[in-house]
Amino acid sequence: MVVNLDAMPELPEVEVTRLSFADRIKDAQIVSVRMGKPLRWPLGCEEKMLHGRWVRGVRRRGKYLLLDLDDGLLLLHLGMSGSLAFSDTPGLPGVHDHFDMVTSKGTLRLHDPRRFGAVVFATEEASPVAQKLLGHLGVEPLTDAFGLTAFHAGLRARSAPIKQVLLAGDLVVGVGNIYASEALFLAGIRPTTRASKISLVRAGRLHRAIQDVLRRAVQQGGSTLRDFSNAQGQSGYFQLEAMVYGRENQTCRTCGTPIQSIRQGQRATYFCSRCQRP
Repeated sequence: MVVNLDAMPELPEVEVTRLSFADRIKDAQIVSVRMGKPLRWPLGCEEKMLHGRWVRGVRRRGKYLLLDLDDGLLLLHLGMSGSLAFSDTPGLPGVHDHFDMVTSKGTLRLHDPRRFGAVVFATEEASPVAQKLLGHLGVEPLTDAFGLTAFHAGLRARSAPIKQVLLAGDLVVGVGNIYASEALFLAGIRPTTRASKISLVRAGRLHRAIQDVLRRAVQQGGSTLRDFSNAQGQSGYFQLEAMVYGRENQTCRTCGTPIQSIRQGQRATYFCSRCQRP
């Protein structure tokens, strides 16, 4: 099976999903839980153990959604092609609907054709189960914790190409392939530039670009490249104004030079050779 790694939901898509149902599911009581075919990791508890618990809120950590319960929490990941829907009239589950949580306010359903997503129960965020998934994650880029000084120090300590450093997620979390390509364009940095060679001034441009790109993507509902929609079934449209991503051989919107594409790891990388310097 060939999987398009470039179509994975990234931080903006996960945040848009959270915003689309967090208020509606808050303070709902869980009536029943149904697991379909096995997902990436097991639920970690009997489904009936969740019956009667209350949803106190929905947070995001990187690409994970955290449903805080009155006793424990659920960690949800959309995988490579997953999407969540929250509805009071969900209908019968389809062949690719592998998680239903019926609550007093509606049904939360995970649709995941490739089954790389996950729903995992943990007793608390500090538990080994939760920390195995969350403990290695870097700083959240849309918070005050994402400071320039620490970001530049982290870059100086890494010799890998800057785009690979961003994708790794241990320095700053949630900057996936689409938004890494776009942020590097805005910052004028070639994706193949070694992170350790980036000056403080250029790091400052990249720091601002990461936040700008992610905020605009959230405002525009994320990017819909294949399967993504939010929990209300709405698609995003950030991809319509992309400067480089998915625009190989098209002219740069800034200088007119054809956009180039290379492979870094298993991902397609897009850049302008004139606007983005090594």
